[in-house]
Amino acid sequence: MAPQELQQLAAEAEIRRVLAQYCRALDRMDKNAAYGVWHSDGSALYHDIFEGSGHGFVDWVWQAHAAMERHSHQIAQSWIAVDGDSARSESYVTVCLWTLPDADGRQQEIVGRGRYLDRWACRKGRWAIEHREHVLDMQTIHPLGAEAGQASVKGYVSAVSSRDSSDPSFNYC
Repeated sequence: MAPQELQQLAAEAEIRRVLAQYCRALDRMDKNAAYGVWHSDGSALYHDIFEGSGHGFVDWVWQAHAAMERHSHQIAQSWIAVDGDSARSESYVTVCLWTLPDADGRQQEIVGRGRYLDRWACRKGRWAIEHREHVLDMQTIHPLGAEAGQASVKGYVSAVSSRDSSDPSFNYC
């Protein structure tokens, strides 16, 4: 394999790692890791939700996620085109949010499916986002039943996830 092909594969792998870091950072509420997804001068456009700096988006989403009991972000397939020290990508994303119970104990699950259209730059050996545009393709909202927060499923009790460093994933990553 030619050195240029190896560099391109390495860049694609690093971009995929940063995309995964974004999801993990949001779900574990690791603000520094979330800031690290963007270059310090990076920008974000989440239509009808937020427009501003990447770090400003992280600050905004921290407040929005504080109103949630749980959330889970997943990146599916990503198309990545690398051109030297810049790249573009389109990544399919799903986010599931559980609201906190209201005064009557009711909760909702909000599921959004969309795409991240990212422009990347490698600066001083570090790939990060210069600009992200989030395109929401569809969203559904469902009421949750009273059993939603239970950790037991047919006799199996799973480790309870948490939105901080007490989550079991910190023992592995």
